[in-house]
Amino acid sequence: MLVTVRSVSADPQSKGSSTLSGVVLGPDDRPVAHASVSYQLSSGSAPHAVHTDAHGHFSIGKLRADNYDLRASGKGVFSTWEKNVTLRSGETKNLTLRLIYAKDIPKAYVKRNPKQ
Repeated sequence: MLVTVRSVSADPQSKGSSTLSGVVLGPDDRPVAHASVSYQLSSGSAPHAVHTDAHGHFSIGKLRADNYDLRASGKGVFSTWEKNVTLRSGETKNLTLRLIYAKDIPKAYVKRNPKQ
């Protein structure tokens, strides 16, 4: 899976507030509207989620400098977890999260139809 990360210089007036933003693309490389982007500190604490807009873009602002893990989901497919995305004080980091189809679904997740 390819993930693009681009850092942008911080506004000197940002006073340390950092931002993760980007786009969620589907398996067809088209933006996914209203996809969910889950994020948390890399330690596993403080989980949250935001949704993409009609053009597949998201923005998570007012973050502290730290390492974050992110994952996107939409239309029944998920991206892999992007681990340890380092965000510095006052930085804006842009990401591209790509949803992928699962090739093999573990048997534990397959619903079984009760016999009638």
